[in-house]
Amino acid sequence: MSATRGKGGRFGELALSACELAVDGKVATVTIRPPRSLMGGTAGHHAELGEIFSRLRGDARVRMVVITGSGGEFYVPLRAAFYGSQAARGYLVDPAGSWRTALGILRFHQTVAEIEKPVVAKVNGDAIGFGSSIAFACDLIVAAEDAVFCDTHLAMDEREHLKAPPLGVTGDVGASAPPPAGIVPGDGAVSVVQRFFSPALAKEYLMLARPFRAPELAASGAINAAVPGVRLDQAVEALVERLLARSAFALAWTKRTANRRVAAKLNRSLDASLAYELVSQLHRGALAEPTGLAAVQQGG
Repeated sequence: MSATRGKGGRFGELALSACELAVDGKVATVTIRPPRSLMGGTAGHHAELGEIFSRLRGDARVRMVVITGSGGEFYVPLRAAFYGSQAARGYLVDPAGSWRTALGILRFHQTVAEIEKPVVAKVNGDAIGFGSSIAFACDLIVAAEDAVFCDTHLAMDEREHLKAPPLGVTGDVGASAPPPAGIVPGDGAVSVVQRFFSPALAKEYLMLARPFRAPELAASGAINAAVPGVRLDQAVEALVERLLARSAFALAWTKRTANRRVAAKLNRSLDASLAYELVSQLHRGALAEPTGLAAVQQGG
C-alpha cells in the first residue's frame, strides 16, 4: 500500500496549496483546504481542482476518486466583504486571474462529468457556494447528517452566518461590504443543481439561497446518504469497496454513458453562466462606486 501526497507543495509536477491529493492503491482522495485558512481565501481552489481532475483522468492506475473537505467543513466561502478586496479582484476580475479561475471551473466540471472513474463526494461539513457545486458535480454523494448545502451567490450579503471570515480578520467583516448585489451562480451551480431538484425547488435553491440539511436531501433522493459524522469515513469506504468490486471496464463505460446528458447540459449552460457571473462581478464592483449605485437606483 502506497500513498503520494501534495500538500502545500508538489504532487509530481503538480503544485498545490488550496487542495491536497493522495493516492492509495486504486483510490485517489482530493482534500479541499478551508478558504478561511488561506491568505488568498478562495483564490486557488477552482484552478487547482481543474488541474487535479485533468491529471487524474489520464492516470490508469486510479479507478476511483473521493473528494472531501477538512477543518470541519466541505467548502465554505468567505464573507461578502472579502469579494470586494484586492485579493478577490485578483482572481475574479483581473484578466489573467479570471482566466485561470474560469478555466479551472470549466475543466473541473467537464472532467468530473467525463472522467471514466466514479467520483464520490464525502461531505464532511457544510457545502456552501462553490462547495455545493462541487458536491452536486459528483456521481455519488454521502454527507454527514449535520452538513448544510446552500448556494449563496444571489444572497452574498444575506447568508453571512453560513460563511467564514477571511484569515486574520475578526468581528463583523460584512459591515464594510459593497451595497447588496448578488452574482450569477456561474461556478457550475446553474448547470448541475437542476439535476437534483424539481424545477421550482432548483430555482428556490439558486435564487433565494434556500439552505438544505443533508437528511432532507437524502430523504428526497438528491444525495445517496446522510450519516452521523462519526460514521462518514466508514460509509464512504464501504461504498468505494463496493464500486471497486465491479468490473473496471464495465464501470468506466457505464459512468461515461450515464453522464452523456450531464456533459450535454454543461455544454449548453456552463460557459454562459460563467460569463454572466464575470459580468455580475463587474456590476458588483460598479455598485461600490457612488455613480454606479445612483444609476441603478434611478433605473439607469
